Formats: sequence, C-alpha cells, structure tokens
Amino acid sequence: MTSTTGRVCVTNHLGPDDIRDALCDDVRGGLVADPKHLAPKWFYDKVGSDLFDQITRLPEYYPTEAERATLVMAAAEIVERSGASTVVELGSGSSDKTRVLLDAFHEAGVLERYVPFDVSESALAEAAWMIAARYEGVVVDAVVGDFDRHLDCIPIGDRRMLAFLGGTIGNYEPDARHRLLSAISDTLCEGETLLLGTDLVKDEARLVAAYDDSAGVTAAFNRNVLSVLNRELDADFVPDSFDHVALWDPDNEWIEMRLRSRSAQRVAIDALGIVVEFESGEEVRTEVSAKFRPERVESELAAVGFDVIGWWTDPLGQFAVSLSQKR
Repeated sequence: MTSTTGRVCVTNHLGPDDIRDALCDDVRGGLVADPKHLAPKWFYDKVGSDLFDQITRLPEYYPTEAERATLVMAAAEIVERSGASTVVELGSGSSDKTRVLLDAFHEAGVLERYVPFDVSESALAEAAWMIAARYEGVVVDAVVGDFDRHLDCIPIGDRRMLAFLGGTIGNYEPDARHRLLSAISDTLCEGETLLLGTDLVKDEARLVAAYDDSAGVTAAFNRNVLSVLNRELDADFVPDSFDHVALWDPDNEWIEMRLRSRSAQRVAIDALGIVVEFESGEEVRTEVSAKFRPERVESELAAVGFDVIGWWTDPLGQFAVSLSQKR
C-alpha cells in the first residue's frame, strides 16, 4: 500500500500478519533448538526502544558516539566520494543517526531524495515528515519492509548511496551476513555505493562493559524481550527469573548476550501451543554483535562485488565507517 502527500511517499510492503508470523516462526524455531536462541529484532517494542536509547547515552556504551564522531569528521568526504544524490538508509527508525550525513549532502546542494527503510510504518511516517520539513525540496520515499525480503523494493533511479549504520551488520552471523550483503549488492547498480558502520575488535573488558553496564540498563533491555513474548504470544515468562549475561567469544570475535535461567522452570507459550522447559543455568542466546578488523570488512565486501573506496574511524579507533563502490 502506498500513501503519497506532497514530497512524502510511504510504501508498505508488509501484510497485516507478516510481523506476527515472523515472530511465531522465530520463537517456535529458536526455543525448541539446542542451544536455545531468539532473534535480536524482537527487542525493539516501545519499551525496548526507549531502553536502547538510554543505553546509547551510557558511559560504557561507546558505539553510538564513536560512529557519530566519525560521521561528523568524514561527512563532506563521503558526499564527494559517493557522488550520490539519493541516500537510502536501512533500519532508519527516527533517522537521527543520518542527520549529519543528510546535512552534508544538503549543504553541498546534491541531496534530491531520501529513502528510509524500516519495519515500523509509524516511525517511518513520522521521520519522513520531519526530514521533508528540514530539507526543502528533498523528496522522501519511505519503504516499510523486511531486510530479508524487500530490498528489491527500494526505488531505483538517480545515483544512490545505501547507508547501513549503527554496527547492525554485526548482529548477523557470517552466513546470514553474506546473504544480506549479497542482497544489498544485488539492489545497487554499478558505481553506486554502500556506507557501512562496523564496530572494531578491541580490548575484551571494554567490549563486555558496553553490553553489561553497571546501571543494569542493558540487563533490563535484554529481559524485556521476554515481556514482548508474554504480550504478543500469551507466554508466561517471569523476566526476573533470568539473569543477563554478556560475554566475548574470541574465536568468532563477537559479543554474545544471553538470558540464563535461575532455576529449572517450564514456560507456556499459549499462542504457539507449546511448553518450553529450562534447566537451572540453561541459557538463551538473544544477540550476537560481531566486531571487525579492517581486512575482514574489505574481504567480506569484495566477496559480494564491492571495492572499499573510503575508510574512517573515530579518534580512538573504536568504530569504523567504510564507503564501498559496487563493481
């Protein structure tokens, strides 16, 4: 369904039951698996989004400000090297993190269109109107969809730069990451560009602290996924009966967040007609967050048809933003 008003167009490619069906499939498959796991995208109901916003302002959580500092430093160069007149943003949400980029494109007089892509129609519609009001003359084509199904629905035409920021690419395990990057490559035309945010490998203590803050905000964020399942799937989880766990996996070079059952317990998920049993100490993995080395970013992009043409980090070298061009 498409709604167009003035310079703002919102196109929704999701059916009325798509999100719930995906949740049911993920939970049914993840909680009967061994080991158990849940997809991190289910963190982000209103409570989870508010908690994550708090996380980004915690002293332990460096990625948000490190990426912002990098973009501030590199924005003008990104505009020049990309040669783009359209900015596409995956996982745009409120579009806050791209304002630095959009300001730079607009000030250079080259920004013609902005294409935010996310799963939340309400968030996209609100952001679309804010962007249209901020940048006179810029067309906003908002796309409501799923990364795994609807990238080919991104509007074509003009010269596009697709931005995938926040280190979100790290939430994908290697095979899934390759499929997503391949789909992004297939979406873009020769000469168009991908702007990718990647968190970098660093000291283990620094990494773990970012996902296990002293105020307990990340713990509340992690447990909130159980409240989402209670509300959406008529489950009877007791979130406080699970401990938040964050650890560094040096072999895979990623952080894992888990929920650890404090005791043996049985949880009914009525909407799925299943009962899930947990042993005392059993864990559910709720997120991986891969950290990268420059050569790994370059090789994974090269494998799907991109050449890196720009690389920037914050002053402390904690977070990187790369610009790559489709061959």
